[in-house]
Amino acid sequence: MSAASALQTRAAKRWIDAAIIAVMAALAGGMLLPFFWLFSMSFRPVAEAYKLPPSFLPPSLDFANYARVLASRVPFLQIYANSLLVAVVVTIGQLVTCTLAAFAFARLSFRGRDALFFILLVGLMFPAQVTILPIYLGYARTGLINRPIGLALMYLTSSFGVFLMRQFMLSQPKALEEAALMDGAGYFKIFWRISLPQLRPALSALGIITFTQTWNYYFQARVLLGKEQSMTLPVAMDVLRGYLAAGNLSLVMAAMSMSILPVVLLFLIAQRFVIEGITMSGIKN
Repeated sequence: MSAASALQTRAAKRWIDAAIIAVMAALAGGMLLPFFWLFSMSFRPVAEAYKLPPSFLPPSLDFANYARVLASRVPFLQIYANSLLVAVVVTIGQLVTCTLAAFAFARLSFRGRDALFFILLVGLMFPAQVTILPIYLGYARTGLINRPIGLALMYLTSSFGVFLMRQFMLSQPKALEEAALMDGAGYFKIFWRISLPQLRPALSALGIITFTQTWNYYFQARVLLGKEQSMTLPVAMDVLRGYLAAGNLSLVMAAMSMSILPVVLLFLIAQRFVIEGITMSGIKN
């Protein structure tokens, strides 16, 4: 290939890369636009919220809507604490149970292992609506209705989490584990000292995905948590819309801004771990 052809090829690649970046930037802007509009509306007075034609930027940064949400009859801070409790307990629970189960499926040999793993994956096919009735009846007998911890107990493990961690473990070399086993180390020591330190990307990915998913649970919380003191944020948004939405869109937007802020910040801080963990989980089947 001549020097001129090589230069033309490099120039063409640069143009292609620039076009791809431009398209991705446009798509990213389109995805972020609703969030920018949400925060912009939360700083507006009521008259500005319905102004035509609408303006993208608020006239001023007015935090009065946030103060009114906190001062409303809906116990917003208590509801916020409920959501944090459920999300943190479920995230920690899944990190522990899914990792231990994945180690057993990936590294141990026992009768019925593959069949049991298949049954576990079948559970991914059933939506929450299928199992909510027996769960509700059981919770009613044990006094867990209208208790946020009851919602957390439903999701202390997950089929998806076990699958994700197992796939990641299968991508790890077995040489160190086999050497430790020959030296007399037990399976728990191998898991704690060798396997677990290699799982940081997968643990980060599972933690972020679980926290985000749990934070947004609506159907289950709607059925099990009826009292305002026990609600989580997705359910509380309905209450706030009914109580504050009569001509006051700005207050509802302020409440929604506060509710999504922790998840947005968490994802922005650790998004690369999500991508790395999911990518590496498919290296080996």
